[in-house]
Amino acid sequence: MGDLRDDRTDQRFVQDFEGEDGAGQVWADYAVRDGVHFILHVEAEPSLRGTGAAGRFMQALADHARQDGLKLVPRCSYAVAWFRRHADYADVLA
Repeated sequence: MGDLRDDRTDQRFVQDFEGEDGAGQVWADYAVRDGVHFILHVEAEPSLRGTGAAGRFMQALADHARQDGLKLVPRCSYAVAWFRRHADYADVLA
């Protein structure tokens, strides 16, 4: 699993995954308004679907937000559901 990257040009967080379960990328498109990152869409490449990579990506994204003092607003259904299941990351939500 690679490090989470913030591609500010495309407004996308990206992480590479390699392993027994498959290889590919998971990403989250975002928009920034008033310093808050709105998570618009989370997607995993087909080779990673069902492997848990998207969940590991979301945890890395939440850890990144906490470490860098970012505030997030999940808008896509996957991100909303992930944050509901992980109340220990409520501090990164705006």
